[in-house]
Amino acid sequence: MKERMWLGVDTGGTFTDFILFDGERLRVHKVLSTPAAPELAILKGISELGLAEPAIQAKLVVVHGSTVATNAALEGKGVRTAYITNHGLADILSIGRQNRAELYNLLPQANPPPVPRELCLGTGGRIAADGSVVEPLSELQLANLTEQLIALKPDSVAINLLFSFIDECFEKAIEAVVPEGIFVSRSSSVLPEYREYERGIATWLNAWVGPLMQRYLARLKQGLGDAKISVMQSSCGTIDIDQAGAHAVRLLLSGPAGGLAAAKFIGEQAGCLGQLTFDMGGTSTDVALIDGEIELTSEGAIGPYPVAVPMVDMHTIGAGGGSIAYVDDGGMLQVGPMSAGATPGPVCYGLGGEQVTVTDANLILERLHSQAFLGGNMSLDVAATESAMDHLAQQLGVSRIEAATGVITVANEHMARALRVMSVQRGVDPRTLTLTSFGGAGGLHVCALAEELGMTRALVPIHAGVLSALGMLVAPKQRQLSRTLNQLLTLVSPTAVTAIFSELSQQGIDELFAEGVEVERIEVSWSVDLRYQGQDFYLNVPWGELDQMVAQFNQCHEQRLGHVLDFDIELVNVRVAVESAADRPTLSREALLSDKQLVIKHENPAQPAGLKVLTHQELLVNEDIEGPALIVDAISTTYLAKGWGCCKDDHGNLQLLRDGV
Repeated sequence: MKERMWLGVDTGGTFTDFILFDGERLRVHKVLSTPAAPELAILKGISELGLAEPAIQAKLVVVHGSTVATNAALEGKGVRTAYITNHGLADILSIGRQNRAELYNLLPQANPPPVPRELCLGTGGRIAADGSVVEPLSELQLANLTEQLIALKPDSVAINLLFSFIDECFEKAIEAVVPEGIFVSRSSSVLPEYREYERGIATWLNAWVGPLMQRYLARLKQGLGDAKISVMQSSCGTIDIDQAGAHAVRLLLSGPAGGLAAAKFIGEQAGCLGQLTFDMGGTSTDVALIDGEIELTSEGAIGPYPVAVPMVDMHTIGAGGGSIAYVDDGGMLQVGPMSAGATPGPVCYGLGGEQVTVTDANLILERLHSQAFLGGNMSLDVAATESAMDHLAQQLGVSRIEAATGVITVANEHMARALRVMSVQRGVDPRTLTLTSFGGAGGLHVCALAEELGMTRALVPIHAGVLSALGMLVAPKQRQLSRTLNQLLTLVSPTAVTAIFSELSQQGIDELFAEGVEVERIEVSWSVDLRYQGQDFYLNVPWGELDQMVAQFNQCHEQRLGHVLDFDIELVNVRVAVESAADRPTLSREALLSDKQLVIKHENPAQPAGLKVLTHQELLVNEDIEGPALIVDAISTTYLAKGWGCCKDDHGNLQLLRDGV
């Protein structure tokens, strides 16, 4: 056995995916997720991979993409959290930005406040925009806060004082008097940026789900013994498990970020630098744009809440393989966002599901091979699926095939709309990009979606069905740090800004050093958020010479919004990215191709008329295959539609090209 092994784990809504690299070869594995206790599925998979022995776990490096924080936030199942702010500002989180989800609804349903009124506490310690003290924080006020917290018995506390990003002394003083055993999240640590609402929401989210994340990670760590564990952050970099629980708000897109890290890695190998990606799993589909580098945003959201910490710039919709199809009150066919999940799952899984899903529709249309699903390790119940589809068809007054086709068409339109959001609506022509498809269900829809957007090239990466798990192995250790300045760019002192950059850089370097990374293997990059004076929206550009930053900002502004203004430019935030590829395995071509190949277990498998059924290993490198065809491997299926051709490249990826190109 090799001295070190790496295991990437991605917990999804339906499946938990594994990729194990022992230094020479890869092994892939899938198990059904256990949403109520995600660590159970992980421990089951580890046992099935033969990694349960303590001696083996001591050599194991685990990188995990977790949905615990995401699910808790979306389902409203955070812990009891108190919110401490300045006098008169206790309603900030409830008031928000007063944006309306339904513009023309005169009687909108009110959302419950993030924090109940009785848990919102006001105090002194108010700072002005220039850093001066408007209201001091007295010892009596601190004592009163302590008494209130003892009486309220919260599980966590979120502290968000005005302009704490200028001076954090008052927030630190409050943190010091919080009773022992209560999780504390303060805004000057979570998000030292302007906008008290967004900063407050980020701080509250971190406190609201942080204890849940800490408990989950503690259970996982106990189950994995002496294994070294890291967690993927929303910004496509990893953080050590001992630090991750305190940064729960930075883990909200943990799993999807892994998929983008792998898509970038595979795209570079395949010569596809401009990619429009879609990750279609069992519950949702995530869409993103990779133009050489993975785009990050500080204007993301989780459910109804803005998330201003850096995360991958991604658009997510409730359309996945497990999305449920139904007929609404008006007689129209709808697909999603409700999902069958892992339990009971699609009808064809034979686990008690009764409602038709996208996966069931693909089976009816013979785009899934019932005897080769998951390498033949999971049989599909064709008869039950046909019965369920017949019921839906009767409601619609159409045939079984027409109903299945309708389900796929509606699901594809949802995903095509999401792809346009990340390309056309941002001034990017999708026809100049490669559509990169991954996730367990992505390969079944890649040709149709490319056609919908007028695209002629597509890429299905090797191990596409578990690509997010692969991304865990290729992602660097990373920290994203920021601070607000809000000054006119022409008045900014380069020396003063450099001093802030240096301070933030040292903070990130110290954190990575604490994870065992050698300082000389750490890379640091500096950037700034710029906007025209009077704007609320800003764009990020690399830090450099004044004229260079202005030119880059104007170019980005014109591409994104279609115009340039003759206004003064403000420097809003400074940002520092600190990362290291230390402890990241080297995945060679031989390693990527080394997993055991699929052998269909049943003799003489049924083959749809006119549709070739090929296993991934049967394809020769650079051999041209014409559609229609099914290309199956141990974890996923690619449907090559009529009018499309594909070949397997040197690294095992399927490169698809539309006929006539």
